[in-house]
Amino acid sequence: MRPTLYDFAGGEPAFLALAAAHHERCLADPELNHPFSHPGQNPRHVERLAWYWGEVMGGPPRFSAECADHSAMLRMHAGNGDMSDLGRRFVDCFVRAADDAELPADPEFRAALRSYMEWAVAEVLTYPGPAEEVPADLAVPRWSWNGLQTLY
Repeated sequence: MRPTLYDFAGGEPAFLALAAAHHERCLADPELNHPFSHPGQNPRHVERLAWYWGEVMGGPPRFSAECADHSAMLRMHAGNGDMSDLGRRFVDCFVRAADDAELPADPEFRAALRSYMEWAVAEVLTYPGPAEEVPADLAVPRWSWNGLQTLY
């Protein structure tokens, strides 16, 4: 049986490294810098991001248990209007952050990561209006080697 993407990546340390590397890349990007450098940002943002991505990729439900559900994540990113170029830049930073974090270079693994992030960005972009438009109580989706496994 094939391991989850979470286990294949190296578990929690790998996702913490990925989230930290991604955050650094976004801060360094002239367009993504603004949303990633807000003074009111949760000081545990990188850790929570690692928990969220880890849960999505088959890891423990730590984000759901300790933070919020998928609806909360979507609401946090809703209401920003058209952000299609930011979405592309976000995906590019994510792909490069996987290198920075020294995640496995296995082509299937990297393709699964990219396809997840492209899907995730597209989903976030479906809520350009107010946060109230995001449905309530959406569970964190699950992603595998074959793509989306569970949606809410």
